[in-house]
Amino acid sequence: MKVLVVGANGKVARHFAEIVKDHENIQETAMIRKAEQESFFEERGIETVLLDLAKNSIDELAEAAKGMDAVIFSAGAGGKGLDKTVKIDLDGAIKVMTAAEQAGVKRFVMVSTFRTGREEMEKENSLQVYTITKNYADEWLKNRTELDWTIVHPGILVDESGTGNIKVGTDFEINEIPREDVARTLVAVLENDNTIKKEFEVLAGDKAVNDAVKSL
Repeated sequence: MKVLVVGANGKVARHFAEIVKDHENIQETAMIRKAEQESFFEERGIETVLLDLAKNSIDELAEAAKGMDAVIFSAGAGGKGLDKTVKIDLDGAIKVMTAAEQAGVKRFVMVSTFRTGREEMEKENSLQVYTITKNYADEWLKNRTELDWTIVHPGILVDESGTGNIKVGTDFEINEIPREDVARTLVAVLENDNTIKKEFEVLAGDKAVNDAVKSL
């Protein structure tokens, strides 16, 4: 399976690269913004493509997606201002969805935030705009595309080593999950078609990643 990872230099996506570099079934192409980010992927035998979600066109994104079997959207503005959040987390996501369809890619995996929806969007806090953008990107994916989508809602991301054990479902109380285990979850999503047209929360748990994902 050939997979284009958008936002490949992010922390979760770097873990994904570490996992799939020796993976027989998944061949990654890493979409990055800066040439200085290439070495991490080249050292792992992973091809890269230099594109900027905020600047490059849908046609250019579609060219990168040609020949791919799946796209993972793991990009984010990373708290670099409200303008960036809208450009990357909302418009950038929609551009990539449109590009994927234009390129004939069917499978699309979205890394979202833990909880979206009207109740969350109305909470006035520092994450309000981010939550709003993620919500409408998710809704666009579900209702305005013909993609075979999966939406993953991870809990509070931490940098400690993953355990390989998670829990998946809906309406959990928010808790932590190592970024490495989110990356493992993305691999399992790609390998299990039962996740198509499903969205779920994922937290640290006591069930092996693949078994948990298969149970969805």
